[in-house]
Amino acid sequence: MLDFSDEPDPASRQRQLAGLLGGAAGPGRIRLQTVSLMRWIATGGQLFAILFVHYSLDIRLPLLAMLPAVALVALANGALLIAYGSKARISERVSAMLLGGDIVQLCYLLLLSGGLQNPFAILLLLPVTLAAATLGRVEIVVLTGLSLLGAACLALFPGQLPWRDGSLTLPPLYLLASWTALSMALILIAVFAWNSAEEVRRHAQALAATQLALAREQKLSALGGQAAAAAHLLGSPLGTINVIAKELVRELPADSPLMVEAGELLEQAHRCREILATFGRQRDDSEHQAFTTAPLSTLLEGIAEDCARPGVEFEVRLDFVDDRDEPDLVLSPELRHALTNVINNALQFAAAEVLITVRPSRQGLTLVIEDDGPGFSPQILDWLGEPYVSSRRDNGGMGLGVFIAKTLLARTGAKIEFSNRIKGARVTITWPAAAVQGLNEETAYGGPNV
Repeated sequence: MLDFSDEPDPASRQRQLAGLLGGAAGPGRIRLQTVSLMRWIATGGQLFAILFVHYSLDIRLPLLAMLPAVALVALANGALLIAYGSKARISERVSAMLLGGDIVQLCYLLLLSGGLQNPFAILLLLPVTLAAATLGRVEIVVLTGLSLLGAACLALFPGQLPWRDGSLTLPPLYLLASWTALSMALILIAVFAWNSAEEVRRHAQALAATQLALAREQKLSALGGQAAAAAHLLGSPLGTINVIAKELVRELPADSPLMVEAGELLEQAHRCREILATFGRQRDDSEHQAFTTAPLSTLLEGIAEDCARPGVEFEVRLDFVDDRDEPDLVLSPELRHALTNVINNALQFAAAEVLITVRPSRQGLTLVIEDDGPGFSPQILDWLGEPYVSSRRDNGGMGLGVFIAKTLLARTGAKIEFSNRIKGARVTITWPAAAVQGLNEETAYGGPNV
């Protein structure tokens, strides 16, 4: 019992998520306004620093060599905004090229103003930090490597730091220390910022997958209600058509040319009535058990029958702790989907049997699902419930099933725990007494009232 599968086709779900959130490396992920704003701030800061140092501090800088580099970035930034608009989205490759150009421009300005002796060398961290927060792993590695290369060149060819009385040259040991500190900061900030941003992206994708699964269950619920409503609304007009068709067949002469059409009309009316009667009978089958109040053990048996696998037996057992009776529930789409995930996973990985124990008590309701399979992998046991944790990615699993089940159960007020038995796995779901009362108040189409 290693993972939950909430989609029959993981590749299809990946395509759905890519369409909803945008692929990690797909075009149009980053807004041009985001990159452009950072570049405007950097360009304005560079221009202010150069002019302030040159004119206010009376430290002479090579303005004729430095100002064109600042102007070039400003012109390129403005041209992009005019050509594509601030709301346009750019690919990660284009964004990486823009940030790479900024790194080269900044290294050029530093090369003209003392290299790593210049305290503004710390600005090399900005493009790398922005890249780590928005771009993919390959782009981050390339930009971090470019920044490290630029820092190394500035350390090897430092030049002289402009100063009021001419120039200033710092000892080589200081340059080595500055290069070491800057290089370590570049690497550590890139790794930390990328890991933090990736964690946010992974949770966003996992939450989107949860919403997709819930939307699918709600659509199934709506279809059942629509079928029942259609059967009710069509009953009266169809009855009228049936009566008129019978009168036509009875009153028309046998040799009338309309007799054939009238007989066909009556036959089709009978067929429609049979179809509507079939809709009515389907309210009692397994597809519509989610809309019927029933004992929890009965509902669980229905779910287990839908997920049954040849060669694996299952049993639903009641274990009364005190005088509290088994609750009668209406399974909302959230709860049904979550329980289906858990039970289906147990049946898929069980060797021969699955035991489902329902334990009502005054303190709440406990549901225990146990199987005799291989159990949870020790490497992932402590991480179960986090998105994209899976031990069967080679078989197409995305590792979202546990996260989705846990999220949906949490909406009903439940807590879920995972553990291993001597042989097999155990999943324990616990609702406190207040949450059980909320489950009793659910409707077939609404969410939990907890």
